Amino acid sequence: MHEQSVLPDQSPLKVKWNDFPHFTFPWHAHGEMEMVFVLQSSGTRFVGDSMEAFAEGDLVLVGSRLPHYWKNNQDYYNENSGLRVQAIVVQFSPDFMEKAIQNYPEMSAIRDLWLRAGRGVHFPFPENEDLGPLLKKLYDLKGFARLLCFLDLLNKMARSPHYRLLASPEYAVQPSLLGEHRLEKVLNFIHLNYTRTLRLEELAAHVGMNPAAFSRYFKQRTGQTLVRYVNEMRVGYACKLLQEGAPSITQVCFDCGFNNLSNFNRFFKSRMGVSPREYLAVFQENGVQLPGEEA
Repeated sequence: MHEQSVLPDQSPLKVKWNDFPHFTFPWHAHGEMEMVFVLQSSGTRFVGDSMEAFAEGDLVLVGSRLPHYWKNNQDYYNENSGLRVQAIVVQFSPDFMEKAIQNYPEMSAIRDLWLRAGRGVHFPFPENEDLGPLLKKLYDLKGFARLLCFLDLLNKMARSPHYRLLASPEYAVQPSLLGEHRLEKVLNFIHLNYTRTLRLEELAAHVGMNPAAFSRYFKQRTGQTLVRYVNEMRVGYACKLLQEGAPSITQVCFDCGFNNLSNFNRFFKSRMGVSPREYLAVFQENGVQLPGEEA
C-alpha cells in the first residue's frame, strides 16, 4: 500500500498525536520521512526486512518510501480490552531544507542521518530519553518555533551515538517498486499469513500468475527466494516469542510457521548466528541483544 500524505498548508511538517485502540495501517510506504514515538502501546514493528518487538518509549525514524508496519499485540484487538495506542507521529518532506543539509558543514550530521534513515533508525530508550520531551514539545508548538524545535530534534538524533539501523543493507524492495500494486499485494499477504503454511501456488494465484513466473518475479523484485523471505519473517517472530517466555522451543517452531524442528533450528542459526536455545539462554542471562540482531 502506498500512502498519500498531505502536509498541511504547505508546511514542511505534519505532527500528529495518535490516540486510538490499535494501530491500523497495514504494510505501506509513502514519500514523506516519518518519526514514530510510542508513548503507550506494544506489539511488533516491521521496517523493511526488520521485525522487532516495540513498547513504550520506542522511537524510529523511517526514510522516504521505506515500507513499514506497526502491529499491536492481540490483546489490543479484543473488544473492551481498555488498551489504547498513544503515539506521536511526525511526517516531513525528504527535501526539507535540502540545500542547507546537502551543502552546509553545520548540517553534515543531519545529512548522514538522512542516509541512515533509508534503512530505518531505531533510537533505544532510555539512552535517548532526551528526545521524547522534544517530540512532545514539537506537537505543542506552531509556526517558526516548531521549525526551530524540529531542527534541534534532528541535530540531537543525528549526533546520538545510541542508534541501530533496522533494515539490512541487502534489503531489496527498492522504492521505485513500491508503487507496483502486484508486489505490494503479495508482500502484505505474506506479512499477514507467514505463521501458517504458505504454498507457492497459493501466492502465485493471489496475484494472478503461474507458479514458475511468480517465483522468478519475486526473486527479481526482492533479491530473495520466497522461501528465504518467509523464513526470515518467521525467525523474527520466533525471537519475539522466545523473549516473551514461550513454553518450549518446539512450540515456538510451530507457532511461527515452521513444520519441522530441525529445519527451524538450522535456519534460525544461519540467520541469527546462534541456535534458538543459545539465543534464549543469552537473553535470559544477560538481557542483551544477540549476534544477528545488530544492523
